[in-house]
Amino acid sequence: MSPSVDIKACADHITSLQRSDGTIPWIEAGVWDAWNHGEATMGLAIAGREAETLKALTALMDRQEGDGGWTGDLGASVPLDDANRHLVPGTPKTARDTNFTGYVAVTVLRSLSSLNRLDTLPRYWPMIERAMAFILEHQTPHGDVVWRARGDEQTLTEIDSLRAGNASLYKALECACLIGRRLGKPVDAWVEARRRIGAALRENDARFDRKGTDRRGFAMDWYYPVLAGVLPTDVGRARLYARWTEFVEPGLGCRCVSDQPWVTAAETAELALACQAVGQTRQAHELIANLAPLVARDGGYWMGWQFEESIIWPRERPSWTSGALIMAADAIDNLTKGSDLLVKNHLPEYPAAKGAAKLPAFLYA
Repeated sequence: MSPSVDIKACADHITSLQRSDGTIPWIEAGVWDAWNHGEATMGLAIAGREAETLKALTALMDRQEGDGGWTGDLGASVPLDDANRHLVPGTPKTARDTNFTGYVAVTVLRSLSSLNRLDTLPRYWPMIERAMAFILEHQTPHGDVVWRARGDEQTLTEIDSLRAGNASLYKALECACLIGRRLGKPVDAWVEARRRIGAALRENDARFDRKGTDRRGFAMDWYYPVLAGVLPTDVGRARLYARWTEFVEPGLGCRCVSDQPWVTAAETAELALACQAVGQTRQAHELIANLAPLVARDGGYWMGWQFEESIIWPRERPSWTSGALIMAADAIDNLTKGSDLLVKNHLPEYPAAKGAAKLPAFLYA
């Protein structure tokens, strides 16, 4: 049974947004960051758009800063034109986000696996090394990684750590380690950094949201530790079931925030990936099927649906939303090589894990 994602239409939409320098903004009007650029890039790779994918990977290399990080726009700071329901980028705030930086390892490995171009991994290794160095520079003694780069006068204790961001970094470090092992590079420090992130997420929740903002109402805080493989399968499945009715609106999809009447296509696609990660394929299919009303006539998916007012909100089709839907379809239906990269822990490190030293076959096929 197919999740019925029109991969070609989604890839066409992403391609239409890609700029001459290879960058892929959120929307035509702008907004760029390395994480969402990566989501769109992986979508292009799964769709077989090799030239566009390689151009997007080159853009990441070109934009990387000296210490390994990237400066990106803060999408949450972009105002909305309430009359027309469009984002108005202007001059958004920026940040050097650790999660956005680490995600380059996921982007590179997932993209090159889909394209059967793992032979080109050495070209991207220096970028990945610098990005991982940036991450380790922002890991606290407790194992968590703060969400953004510190300023000249700041210490790590002054910056908050986020659950979803650290879970994503857990997957990013996994991918970086897999790349390093494929290339015969030393990755022990990254393995240890990843282990410490996992321990913090499983055993020391007080390290997150410690600056007064409670983000547990965001869907990403709920499902990302499951999606990223931080938790054993049975624990992850129980985590999803525990708050399912808070976040999932029957027949519509996943709310972005638990107390808001707004389901979003990207969060729904990621929740489908989390379901797939714990063996709940039926729920994954249902979630994707629920998004059919958000398929845009001109390609891609609308960002979300405000179900109390019965309106598309906002009237935007982000590139990364299309990328997320393509990746969900790929993981559910095993469409390309490495399709389980995002939904399987390929470096398990809990006590019950077996075969921890066995690397995935797609790395060597």
